[in-house]
Amino acid sequence: MISQHTIQQIQSRIDIIEIVGDFVKLKKRGANYMGLCPFHNEKSPSFTVSPSKEIYKCFGCGKSGNTISFLMEHEKYSYVEALRWLANRYQVEVEETETSPEFKQLQQVADSLYIINGFAQKYFAEQLFSSEEGEDIAISYLKERGFREDIVRKFQIGYCLQQRDAFSKAAVAAQFNPELLVKTGLVVQREESLVDNYRGRIIFPIHNNTGKVIGFGARIIGKKRPGAKVYQHSRK
Repeated sequence: MISQHTIQQIQSRIDIIEIVGDFVKLKKRGANYMGLCPFHNEKSPSFTVSPSKEIYKCFGCGKSGNTISFLMEHEKYSYVEALRWLANRYQVEVEETETSPEFKQLQQVADSLYIINGFAQKYFAEQLFSSEEGEDIAISYLKERGFREDIVRKFQIGYCLQQRDAFSKAAVAAQFNPELLVKTGLVVQREESLVDNYRGRIIFPIHNNTGKVIGFGARIIGKKRPGAKVYQHSRK
């Protein structure tokens, strides 16, 4: 655990305008700053940051909090990860105290989910470029919409096969824990087997500020495209 002394040092150096301004374009209005809310789509700014109170508040979606909670919400950091990010930003040396077994277990689960997401990103990218289905359906779909290959590779876009459990089988074969696979949201447990959640979809990985994959977005294609080939996979 991070010591209370370190936490106090971090909190004493935080400038909420500086940190939130890294992610949101803010403009000064009176004593506060305003910008477009990063937590929901809006055309008129309703996201307000108060430097005197060190808090933010969106009057559109209702989200509010301080600098640490902003990083946790926006970057999907845990509390400790947000503190470490801030410590690095403000060059605060982190003092550690002995961690409880429960906290260690939670941290191990979080680390495992990052590893699974990293594996999944590489798997989906490989299916996009190396499988017949990916080239025939997904690559052609992306090209029709003006995506160049260098852009696709830069943003690590991928594809999930139409087969009901292609990713699940690959992940289990790589010895990932089925319970943790379900926690990622990439698969779902149905009766005795795992089933892929994003079958037949373009996959868009979501990264946090450190580059870790924290989740995925997906867009369904194939069946709605005129003339698109639907691949059939026999179950063994």
